[in-house]
Amino acid sequence: MALKLWGIPLKFSRWSSSNNKNVHNQSIRSYPAGLWAVGLSVWLTLPLFAQSGPSTPSIPPQAEFSASLVKQVEGRKSEAQVFAKGDRLRLEYKYALKTELGLSSIEIIRLDKRESWFLLAQRRQILPVPVKPEEILPIQPPLPGEKLRTLLGDATAVGRAAKLYEVRTDYNGRNERFYEWVDIETGVVLKLVSQDRDWSIEYLRIRFSPQPDYYFDEPAGYKRWVPQSTMKERG
Repeated sequence: MALKLWGIPLKFSRWSSSNNKNVHNQSIRSYPAGLWAVGLSVWLTLPLFAQSGPSTPSIPPQAEFSASLVKQVEGRKSEAQVFAKGDRLRLEYKYALKTELGLSSIEIIRLDKRESWFLLAQRRQILPVPVKPEEILPIQPPLPGEKLRTLLGDATAVGRAAKLYEVRTDYNGRNERFYEWVDIETGVVLKLVSQDRDWSIEYLRIRFSPQPDYYFDEPAGYKRWVPQSTMKERG
């Protein structure tokens, strides 16, 4: 898992690198062996995986919103529509993701189940993939491996009043500095920019409002895909 959260190397990273093609082909992990996909997953409500100090802003526990997520890595942009509800997330990708079972343009992340579900519309199937919190983009201020947080002052991001922080992290031996814009009203990270490399995320057209529960449930008529090896073992 070393270095994949912040994207160097990019072997298994879900969100550190992408390319702006109609179909993404980058690996997130093998599950089962041979599955290839890339996601724009988001860190939700798990501050226990990051260290926080006295300067860490207080965070409402169940942020609900929709937004357009824009990620830039080395001049390349990736986009997705995001729907967030506590520890659940729905991502509707601008460009479909390529998996071994076909294309998926919708990913549902359920951190309560430690799973990510790729919806395969043509097959009417759900491809479940184990998800680890440390692989996921930040929505709340504490960052993995956070060592120091400094409040720089008031700022504005995506047209909203924010607090600007400089955050230093040491994750799996990699030191990195970030600028982080935190929404004053909700405590949600609106924008995060690395000072040490060309990497950033930003939530545009963000709207804080209750999100329907069914956005994050298994769609009716879809069946979970089960690896053949698992089916044989059960038989």
